[in-house]
Amino acid sequence: MSLQFTAVTIGQFFDRLVQQQPEKEFIVYPDRALRWTYRQFDERVNNVAKGLLSLGIKRGDHVGIWARNVPDWLTFMFATAKIGAVLVTVNTAYKLHEVAYVLEQSDMVALGLIDSFRDVNYIDVMYELVPELRRGQREEIRSPQFPFLKHLIYLGPEKQRGMFNINELILLGKTYPDDELRRLVAAGNVDDVINMQYTSGTTGFPKGVMLTSRNILNNGFYIGECQKFTGAERVCLPVPLFHCFGSVLGIMAILTHGATAVMVEVFDALKVLAAIAKEKCTAVYGVPTMFIAELQHPRFKEFDLSSLRTGIMSGSPCPMETMKQVIREMHMPEITIPYGLTEASPVMTQTRVEDPLELRVETVGRALPEIEVQIMEPETGEFCPPDTVGEIVCRGYNSMKGYYKMPAETAKCIDANGWLHSGDLGTMDANGYVRITGRLKDMIIRGGENIYPREIEEFLYTMPAVRDVQVIGVPDAKYGEAVGAFIIPHAGRELTPESVREFCLDKIARYKIPKHVFVVEAFPLTASGKIQKYKLRELAKERLAVTATVWDSEKKS
Repeated sequence: MSLQFTAVTIGQFFDRLVQQQPEKEFIVYPDRALRWTYRQFDERVNNVAKGLLSLGIKRGDHVGIWARNVPDWLTFMFATAKIGAVLVTVNTAYKLHEVAYVLEQSDMVALGLIDSFRDVNYIDVMYELVPELRRGQREEIRSPQFPFLKHLIYLGPEKQRGMFNINELILLGKTYPDDELRRLVAAGNVDDVINMQYTSGTTGFPKGVMLTSRNILNNGFYIGECQKFTGAERVCLPVPLFHCFGSVLGIMAILTHGATAVMVEVFDALKVLAAIAKEKCTAVYGVPTMFIAELQHPRFKEFDLSSLRTGIMSGSPCPMETMKQVIREMHMPEITIPYGLTEASPVMTQTRVEDPLELRVETVGRALPEIEVQIMEPETGEFCPPDTVGEIVCRGYNSMKGYYKMPAETAKCIDANGWLHSGDLGTMDANGYVRITGRLKDMIIRGGENIYPREIEEFLYTMPAVRDVQVIGVPDAKYGEAVGAFIIPHAGRELTPESVREFCLDKIARYKIPKHVFVVEAFPLTASGKIQKYKLRELAKERLAVTATVWDSEKKS
């Protein structure tokens, strides 16, 4: 792969940009009038980096960040990149058990954290996991359960027993020599692991995905290119930074184009609309549910969104009508849809701004430059002909370095020929456009018939009362599995299991008609907005045991 955008590290690339455009805005938080130019942000990053060095953090050490999109999330990201430490991003929704797992599995030596998020008090969690904090010296934690963990840094000005706060870390950095930081930046290797993100947990045990500067800096560049980014972009980011959506599709795409990030700390439709209007944003990111919330906000029409041009919708399939609304009412004719997974840094395919609407809804685009994408027959490993369902695989600069301390799992994901296996099923047409049909594990097998949930979901979206839908396989004594549908109706629209099934009659094959229909108000989501289908399966089992309406299509003439 000789045509990659860059072969330098994030720290080296950022330092060059600071020299080229020091007074240009890089990070903006419009809700608190916080504006950092490239130079101002660099100054804070350098002091945080030197503060970490003064605590004894070394190149290759694992430094965690457990926080919503606060400003110093980004200073930690760039500070660790400059000194060659590995930033371990911790899911904001994690609770005690999950945090304990990540602390132990990642061999984390330091953790930056905020006070709380939603129903989780982060400080209390850490005091419970590391009781030594309450009575020990903050200079160095000694925890029998987490022997690698030495320092906690509170990302705020308040004092927390056993922890440094961010102001103290910056003061330590101001007294640390600049020469050592410059040496570490210069010595950085583009193929060193710089970022570790844990798989979202939609299936299985979280695994630490090791990503390098080469992985995410190049991926970010090509993601921005698909949106025709220039240095003039002002990109509104209400998606979480702990996930690749925020840190790579967002920050790395912005960085590699010398653009400006307009940050929203926690998604709120009103704050997003206000940020776009106030800052004249040219792009906005989100999962479909975020765009739906923005479009349906009662104050939507108060905001001038005419500065928008492009952006990204990702995380789950977008209904055609929602995409049309976004294009028409949010002034986003060049919105794009990418596809990938954390292990692929994360994007392997993306639609382009010039693609017709149907390709931007029905497909996830074509391969990014310098990445090979194929559809592989799962049983034989052979490539499938056009328009044939198989597993989506890719190969290129974007493949992760591996799962941390999990060589067997890494070998399952990346085969001997270098193909990274997505676990997703899809087709590719003769022009290279990929369509997702489902996950290998999500495919429903009913009496020997293979049923792809995406096909049924897209059909149910055509029912006027359906706002959102997720289709899963439900255990069935007769057929092994039956089709189950969880549906969120539009506000004010009546929808019953019977009306859904009546709508399906004579429109789709009987074996595809949902046997079980559950009308719900919301889906269980990960903190990054992904729908947790395994939780829907658990919920289906619970409801079927008590109150579910069951209908057997075979009994109906």
